[in-house]
Amino acid sequence: MKKTAKKSPTTKLTKAAAAKPATKKPAPAVRKPAPRPAFTTVTAQIDVGFGNTLHIRGEGGGLNWEAGVAMTCTADDAWAVKLPAGPAPVTFKFLLNDLIWCGGENYVVAPGAKVTVAPMF
Repeated sequence: MKKTAKKSPTTKLTKAAAAKPATKKPAPAVRKPAPRPAFTTVTAQIDVGFGNTLHIRGEGGGLNWEAGVAMTCTADDAWAVKLPAGPAPVTFKFLLNDLIWCGGENYVVAPGAKVTVAPMF
């Protein structure tokens, strides 16, 4: 009688695993959403009187100290402006008719934030 050697199951697995190289499936591509434009919104809570306008000057968000940016009247006693948000905070002051500076210290707002202030003239 011939004796046949029995192969162990682990031997078969090892040989089968060795015969087929391990293949990895590529990771699914992750699509990042397009970045939304971020704005810094400044609102002034003040009634400047009929016929007057409110302007803003400063640095950051496209502002400069030499020429004011006209703000939009959103209510009888509210003026607002949206500025592009950059990496640095926005420092600003308000001007009545782009001629008369508001009192007090400069205002500072973080980029991308919304702020409402009540300037005094």
